[in-house]
Amino acid sequence: MDQASKARSFKALHVKSDPVILYNVWDAGTAKTVQSAGARAIATGSWPVAAAHGVEDGEKIPLEVMLSNLQRIVCAVDLPVTADIEGGYGVSPEIVSQTVERVMRTGAVGFNFEDQIIGGEGLHDIDIQVRRIAAARHAADRHGNDVFLNARTDMFLKSKPADHSPKMLEDALARAREYARAGANGFFAPGLIDKKLIARLCDYSPVPVNILALPSAPEASELAGLGVARISYGPVPYRKMAAWFEQQARAAIHYRQG
Repeated sequence: MDQASKARSFKALHVKSDPVILYNVWDAGTAKTVQSAGARAIATGSWPVAAAHGVEDGEKIPLEVMLSNLQRIVCAVDLPVTADIEGGYGVSPEIVSQTVERVMRTGAVGFNFEDQIIGGEGLHDIDIQVRRIAAARHAADRHGNDVFLNARTDMFLKSKPADHSPKMLEDALARAREYARAGANGFFAPGLIDKKLIARLCDYSPVPVNILALPSAPEASELAGLGVARISYGPVPYRKMAAWFEQQARAAIHYRQG
C-alpha cells in the first residue's frame, strides 16, 4: 500500500464512538510487536521515543534522530504510521512547514502537533497556533489531502484534573473550532479525564476527538460510549515496560540475596 492509500485508510479509522486504538511505540521493534498484536495503525509518542534515546521529552531529541527513527518504523510495518512531532521543532510557521515536509518524506501519513510553548510556559495564543497549523496543513497537502493533522491542546495536562471546569472546556472547544478551520483533522485533549467534559467535547468538536488513556482516565469502552474517535496510550506502555525491565534487572543482578 502506498503512502496515499495508507493516509486514506488511517483517516477513515477516526469514527466517533468506534475509536481507533493507538498503543504508542518508540522504535521499529515495538512497532512490529504492536502490528503483530492486531493494530490497525501505528503511532509514535514523543515521550517514549525520547526516553528510548536517553533524553527528556520536549524536543530534546534532535530532529535528525527523530526522523531517522520514524523512517525505520515506517519501513518496518505495513500499517499507516502517525508521528508525534511535538511543536514542530520551531515556533515560526516557516520552520513548522519545513519539519512537516521532512516528516512526510519518511512515509508517515499523520502527525500530532502541540499548542504548548516548548521550552517555555503556557500555550501559544490561538492566532499564533492557527497560523502554525495552517503552515503544517499546507506542507502536508503537498503529500496528499488525506494526511491526518491531529491538533493537540495541552491545557488539560498543564492543570490538575480537579481544576478542569466547563469554562476550560469551552476554551478548549474554541481552540478546536479554530484549529479545524486552519486545517486540523482531529483534536487531541490529553489529560482530560472527566466523563461529562469528554462527552461535551465530543458532542461539540467539529473534528474527531482523541483522548489519552492515562491510568486515571475512563476505560476504552467508556470513552467509546462518550463519543471518542481515537484513543492514544502515550508514555504508558514505555513506563510499564521500563518498570518491568528494572524489576527483572534487579532480580538478576541481586540473585544471591534470594
